Amino acid sequence: MSVQALALITITDRETLAKYREAAAEALAKHGGTVLAGDPSPVVLEAAGDVPDLTALLGFPNVEAAKAWRTDPALAEVHALRNAGGKSTIIVLPN
Repeated sequence: MSVQALALITITDRETLAKYREAAAEALAKHGGTVLAGDPSPVVLEAAGDVPDLTALLGFPNVEAAKAWRTDPALAEVHALRNAGGKSTIIVLPN
């Protein structure tokens, strides 16, 4: 069963985050993931913490694929770019 993941990112370094975005699609594809939608200026209705500067809705074949994408040692440098470029929260939304 496919699942979606919501990525909320507060940008702290635009240049580094741009490098992440160049590598992100290939890293997602390695585990069957895709970007379903993205918004560089999300409308935030409520936020308990940092208001995200951008959001992305990711699609994965299943929860295991989403977890494998995040924990894949071969993708550590890609995830490090995201974390160096901003503060992110990524949440899997089960169907």
